Amino acid sequence: MQIGVPKEIKEQEHRVAVLPSVVYQLTKLGHQIYVERDAGAGAGYPDTEYVRAGAIMLERHADIFHEGDLVVKVKEPLPQEYPLLRKGQILFTYLHLAASRSLTEALIKTGVTAIAYETVEVNRRLPLLEPMSEIAGRMSLIVGGYFLAKHSGGTGVLLGGVPGVLPGNVVVIGGGNSGVNAARMATGLGANVTILEVDVERMRFLDITMHTAHTLYSNEAHLLEMLPRTDLLIGAVLVPGARAPRLITRTMLRLMRPGSVLVDIAIDQGGCCETSRPTTHHDPVFVEEGITHYCVANMPGAYARTATQALTNVTARFVEFLAEGGIEGAIEKEPSLASGINIMDGSIRNKAVAEAHQMPYLPL
Repeated sequence: MQIGVPKEIKEQEHRVAVLPSVVYQLTKLGHQIYVERDAGAGAGYPDTEYVRAGAIMLERHADIFHEGDLVVKVKEPLPQEYPLLRKGQILFTYLHLAASRSLTEALIKTGVTAIAYETVEVNRRLPLLEPMSEIAGRMSLIVGGYFLAKHSGGTGVLLGGVPGVLPGNVVVIGGGNSGVNAARMATGLGANVTILEVDVERMRFLDITMHTAHTLYSNEAHLLEMLPRTDLLIGAVLVPGARAPRLITRTMLRLMRPGSVLVDIAIDQGGCCETSRPTTHHDPVFVEEGITHYCVANMPGAYARTATQALTNVTARFVEFLAEGGIEGAIEKEPSLASGINIMDGSIRNKAVAEAHQMPYLPL
């Protein structure tokens, strides 16, 4: 199969979808890999490494899509890339379609088979999303702590405190992968940490494994009680494939002290706060109701090398399955891949995406 690996054109996105080591493995199997020049440079992988691994380097972005029967990316296609997609082509990338009707409609029109990393489900886990959730969760404490500093417009609270001074309060909404990693970092800093969750069994697990963090059943009453004393609020809610639920309203946000910080990890899926809107690494924050919002839609891109390695660790075998057997052969080898198919033959094949946009759903 001919596989295309384009350079990401989303602002401040330096990750690359395929490492030279993966190219080497695929070429050994007889596949042809086309890589756009400088696609891996931002993650520390120069063109020479791809050439040595057997890739054919192409100058033009459009040529990658033209040559690739399978196009492997990191982030969703941008509007200028829509015309480059075609019927019969396979697109394998993060899509987050529930947050974008325009992208959903564009992919339907192209006839492409769009497989989303974030909806591939194996034994109730999302293995292709987990590494990025881990990075985003850990990163939320780094950026949250930075923007709490007075010179960054924050309250001037040091999350870990010092002897004789109480630590800051961190509230994490959601006890999933990103929430757990955020809580781990926060407890490591010495902050006072509370995780809000609705799954009682998950709370039991968190209670056993995270001895210094507290768990609290997630509902509006408990949020209203916690917000006035929260220094850093982390939105880490995920409903696989669906739009993130809006758990924090503008009115609720007003309960927080001015200068407090909200990091909305769920912004890729639309955000879990009414006031959230996507930002970039170049201009990461804005202030609403006196609260600093950090809503970067590709948080792991800030640590491009680590994120690229973590992502390709889990995606490489799926790329190989698709290259070797196409859609049907790949699903036969790994049935869980079927859950990743969001668009196929001009129809939405993921129920959560169809429900998010109130559009027709056709089961796979």
